[in-house]
Amino acid sequence: MKLLAGLALLAIPLWTVPVAAQTAPAASPAPAPDYAQDSAWLCRPGRTDACSANQDVTVIQANGKRRIDKFKAAPAPQFDCFYVYPTVSNDPTPNSDMTAGPEELAVAASQAARFASKCRVFAPLYRQVTLTALRAFITGQPVAMDRAMPVADITAAWNDYLARDNKGRGVVLIGHSQGSLVLKEVIAKSIEPDAVRRNIISAMLLGANVAVPAGKDVGGDFKRLPLCRKDDQFNCVISYVSFRADSPPPANSRFGKVPEPGMVAACTNPAALAGGKAVTDAILGAKGAGAGSAPMGAWTSDNLPVTTPFVKVPDLISAECVSKDGFDYLAVTVNGNPADPRTDTIVGDVSLGGVILKDWGLHLIDMPVEMGNLVELADHQAAAWRGTPHKARRR
Repeated sequence: MKLLAGLALLAIPLWTVPVAAQTAPAASPAPAPDYAQDSAWLCRPGRTDACSANQDVTVIQANGKRRIDKFKAAPAPQFDCFYVYPTVSNDPTPNSDMTAGPEELAVAASQAARFASKCRVFAPLYRQVTLTALRAFITGQPVAMDRAMPVADITAAWNDYLARDNKGRGVVLIGHSQGSLVLKEVIAKSIEPDAVRRNIISAMLLGANVAVPAGKDVGGDFKRLPLCRKDDQFNCVISYVSFRADSPPPANSRFGKVPEPGMVAACTNPAALAGGKAVTDAILGAKGAGAGSAPMGAWTSDNLPVTTPFVKVPDLISAECVSKDGFDYLAVTVNGNPADPRTDTIVGDVSLGGVILKDWGLHLIDMPVEMGNLVELADHQAAAWRGTPHKARRR
C-alpha cells in the first residue's frame, strides 16, 4: 500500500511550533465537523470503508516457504478501538478539509484496519495540520496552522462516540504521530478527569513522545494513567518511538526525549511489556513503507512476487526498550541470516532525496514492526478489562 510523498514530515512537533512563526493570514477553514453524520468518519463499524480494506498476509519463513493467511474481521467484537491517524493530508490549506483523500484512506487501511479482527473500529476525520503546512514551516515560510483545531475536532468526535456508540463498552485509543499528540491532549483534558477513564482499556500512543518521570510509570503528561507493564493490565498507556538498534537517535532527534526536567520519553515494548528483548510479530507492507522511504526489494532470493498487501517474516525482527545517551526508544534489530533465502533487510527509514534522515528513526514503521503484538495485546487487555482474562500471550 503506497502512502503519498511527504510522509517524511509525519511528526514535526506541532504543538511546539512558536506562534510567532505562524504569521501568514489564515485560509478559511473547513466548517466544524458534525460527527453525528457518518460522513465525518473515516471508519465506522458495519460499512465498507478504509478499515475494511484487504488485510491478507503472506507469511515467509526463514527457509523461504510461504503461506497466505486470510484476514477475518471479528463477527461480534466485544470492545471498541478509537483511532486517530497521523499527518498525511496533502490538502493545500494549513488545516485539512473533512474529505478523505487517498492518503487518509491508505493510512487507515495500513494502521487501523487490522484491529477489526478484534474490535469495532471508529476513526474520525479531523481538520489536521497538513503536510503542506509542515513543508512551509520547515522551509521558513509563515504558516497559519491552527494547532487547537485538531484537538477540538477529536474531542467532539470522542463525545459523539460516547453518546452514540459506546454504551459502556471498553475502548482502546490508538494514535500515531500527530494522532498520538492530539489524543494525548484529549486524554489529559477530557478523559483522565472524567469517570469515562474507567472505560479506557489502554491508550496506544505511538510515534510521539509521552513524558513520564524518570524511573516511574505515572506522572508527566498523564496524572492517573500509568504505563502498561503487564499483559493483563488495563487503564494504562503504551508508547514508544522506534530506531534501528545499530542507528540510535542522533543528538538532534526530536524523538525519544522530552524537554521537561526530570522527565523521560515513555517506552513500552508491546512484545515484552515487562522489559527485555523479544521477537516481534511484525506485519509489514509488501511494497515497503511508502514514498517517504526506499522501496522494498525482493522478499526472497527467488524474486517471487508477493500477492497480498502485507508480509510477515517470523523471527526476523526483535525489539527492546533502550535508555541511552539521554534518549529512550524502541531499538529494532533485524535478525538477518545471509545463508537463508529470505531477505536480511527491511525498509522504513525516512529518506529525503535518497538521504536517510537518521533523526527520524523508523518512524514510518513504528506500528508495523509490532502490529501483530499491538492487536493481540489490545484483545488481551480487553479480556482483562471485562474480567475474563486470557491465558498468557504466545511469544
